[in-house]
Amino acid sequence: MTQPVPPQSAPPTWHQLEVASTLDALDTTARGLTAAEAEARLRAHGPNVLPEAPRRPGWLRFLLHFNDVLIYILLAACVVTGAMGHWVDTAVILGVAVINALIGFVQENSAEKSLQSIRGMLSSQTLALRDGKKTPLPTADLVPGDVVSLRPGDKIPADLRLLETHSLRVEEAILTGESTVVDKHIAAIPGNALLGDRRNMAFSGTTVSAGTARGVVVATAGDTELGHINRMISNVDPIQTPLLQQMKRLGQGIFLLILVMMAVLFAWGWLMFDMELGELSLSLISLAVAAVPEGLPAVISIILSLGVQKMARNKAIIRKLPTVETLGAMTIVCSDKTGTLTRNEMTVKSVVLGDRAFTVSGESYEPVGEIREVGGSGDIGGIDPATPLGLFITAVDLCNDTRLLRDENGHWQVAGAPTAGALKVLAAKAGVRHDDARRHGKIPFDSAYKYQATHHEVEGRHYLFMIGAPDVIAARCATELHDNGQRPFDAAYWDDAMTRQSENGLRMLAAAYREIPPHYPALEHRHLEHGMVFLGFAGMMDPPRPEAIEAIAQCRDAGIRVKMITGDHPGTAMAIGAMMGIGNGHDVVTGQQLEALDDEALVDVADRCDIFARTSPEHKLRLVRALQRRRNVVGMTGDGVNDAPALKQADVGIAMGIKGTEVTREAADMVLADDNFASIARAVKEGRRVYDNLKKTILFILPTNLAQGLLIVIAILAGAMIPLTPLQVLWMNMATSITLSFGLAFEPAEPGLMQRRPRDPSRSILDGYAIWRVGLVGLLLAGSAFALEAQLLSHIDNPAFVRTVLLQTLVTAQWAYMFNCRIQDSFSLDWAMFRSKGLWLASSVLLVLQLSIVHLPFMNEIFGTAPLPLFYWLISLKIGVAIFLVIELEKWLVRRLRAWRAAR
Repeated sequence: MTQPVPPQSAPPTWHQLEVASTLDALDTTARGLTAAEAEARLRAHGPNVLPEAPRRPGWLRFLLHFNDVLIYILLAACVVTGAMGHWVDTAVILGVAVINALIGFVQENSAEKSLQSIRGMLSSQTLALRDGKKTPLPTADLVPGDVVSLRPGDKIPADLRLLETHSLRVEEAILTGESTVVDKHIAAIPGNALLGDRRNMAFSGTTVSAGTARGVVVATAGDTELGHINRMISNVDPIQTPLLQQMKRLGQGIFLLILVMMAVLFAWGWLMFDMELGELSLSLISLAVAAVPEGLPAVISIILSLGVQKMARNKAIIRKLPTVETLGAMTIVCSDKTGTLTRNEMTVKSVVLGDRAFTVSGESYEPVGEIREVGGSGDIGGIDPATPLGLFITAVDLCNDTRLLRDENGHWQVAGAPTAGALKVLAAKAGVRHDDARRHGKIPFDSAYKYQATHHEVEGRHYLFMIGAPDVIAARCATELHDNGQRPFDAAYWDDAMTRQSENGLRMLAAAYREIPPHYPALEHRHLEHGMVFLGFAGMMDPPRPEAIEAIAQCRDAGIRVKMITGDHPGTAMAIGAMMGIGNGHDVVTGQQLEALDDEALVDVADRCDIFARTSPEHKLRLVRALQRRRNVVGMTGDGVNDAPALKQADVGIAMGIKGTEVTREAADMVLADDNFASIARAVKEGRRVYDNLKKTILFILPTNLAQGLLIVIAILAGAMIPLTPLQVLWMNMATSITLSFGLAFEPAEPGLMQRRPRDPSRSILDGYAIWRVGLVGLLLAGSAFALEAQLLSHIDNPAFVRTVLLQTLVTAQWAYMFNCRIQDSFSLDWAMFRSKGLWLASSVLLVLQLSIVHLPFMNEIFGTAPLPLFYWLISLKIGVAIFLVIELEKWLVRRLRAWRAAR
């Protein structure tokens, strides 16, 4: 017994083994390991901690943000201007590059902490048997073969095969998605049972809800189910959002275009005009700086940040800026059931008695709701404790150890098992109180016999009360209670009633009673074996959120499919799906069926079906990947650790903020502060609005870069003076683009936004019409600037003055074009623009900036500008208004053309 157990490499089958076989396989005994054996195994297996992937140092992560083709152009410009001694130009251009890198670095540092959070789920201390004695040990020192004791409230330190249990119940929702606590036992389970069905196992990171147990460690660290999830998270490659993909393609296109143009123009200027090398180099740098939209990354970050702030006010907290835009392209939402579509609060929905049935309203632990008789006209009002319904409620209220509590925020909660808590809420809704009842005996719930019982004295009369599984309670009853007394137990009636309830996704808990004499012996199991009177049963469920039903309908209208992926039972998932409007009411795929499918077959099943039950973390991850293979933009919601790998793989990972685990929140891109699925629909609307405004902004910025580039290209081809210096180009690109784009960022959502189909993420943000618009506006700006320059040079011999007039003209025309971009398909001037604070704030800031660069002496010296009389300000304004009118005429003609084509 000195050889350490080799690390587990094959999928564990410990649940299939009997207790004795498990101990033999681990080369241990029920008394645990000796200290020497444990030390040898610790050397072989390593500590019971989850492995940590190495991270890049901060300085390297910062430098990697310079790895962008457009930044390469700016850095090359820095080198050339520095070599030529233009240190101010060098400093400004380098500053722009550093600012862009800092924006990306700050975003990255606020993102991924998933692996650190998941390690925090492991307990720090545990009680293990060493040398046959209970010994407190650090969790990190546990090894396979150790025998561990479990008590209520313990966080399970490793994966265990249970050796003995005493009413053990474990909360496993973080791993399985199961909405109720799980009763555990020690019997072997044949076959390849799914995680949620391995009732003889206890898994690392889950919590003991009630009872005690002993178990032998079968897996530690990375070999546990929690470690498997940790490994899946670390192996998920980051997804690049549609916006970032398009910006990357745009940057590559601009980079290639600039290289070709610079090579051609260098040859042209040197060979045709014999231009001086320094002047030609400075001209080409001006071209590079003009063609690069330096302000675009900052503008995009500002618009996305404003979207983040608005979503946060609507209870959707965005952790990664590009997620805002990705939401607008989302085509599928994969949602966990428990706590996401449902409340994760068991609620009694019906009560079935011998000759009556009742419905119960209310959707949470809050004790507010009506009890209505089926076929009756309203709330039944006061309940007589002597009636069958009164006795049933008395039984489920007194034979119950849970407590109904209200926290400091006003939320109602139950302390104890959720199913028993639902019965306590039922009693509160009925208004039944038993303040004077006295308990004389109790048999606590145990999964071995599936019931609990009490001996209570109520108003001087003594009763035995039982609640538990309906089949167990029924086996001890020969009679049932009706309004007119007791009758023989009708098994067919109750079987039919329970079948109807289970088809609606309800779980059932039955109650029975017997009146006994005052001096009854201490309560034992034998007193309950026969002679009980069956009262009826309560049907309960974890109810769907009403607002989630409405949100799913909104998503459907917006062309977004909602799929439910849960660890719960198929029947429950199907019933909830029918209530929520998900699926076709009968097509449910289980985890076992998914395991039989290869990746190719899974793609078709994932696309066709909308409800998946009894799923494991691997299933959720595979489903998300399968949906992405069909070019879907996938959102995944969840609250448990079992959801974290799929959330990280999804294009948009959406975590629950209140009931979600820290691991899930850190793995997600978006956190719902109110755990409300309806917040997703609002976030999608905001994401679409943000994308529209991003597109407007890009169509606003690029024509200016084109116009600047054309000015310099034509000047080099003509061998003339360069219209703008590199610093003046940078000023226009950074200062004016950012301020004016800020105004577009506040534009409201256009009508019919949530009736559109999701946009194709592969479709370029610059479609055919967008390219036409960029070319048209660029030519108008460049043409007007050239015409003005030619007129100015004919009677003004001051290059700084001429360049200042051109700079002011281009800035004013850009300001006028901003109003064109507000509305794409109709006239841009409306009353709403006067209510747009962002629009006029941006205009005011731009005016101040232009006044400073034109009239402040130190700005004149830095940027090579000169003061302008009012006359030239008015000239620039006239040109801007003319360009605005031309673009509005173009928009009107395009609308007429589209209407004509649609009518054909």
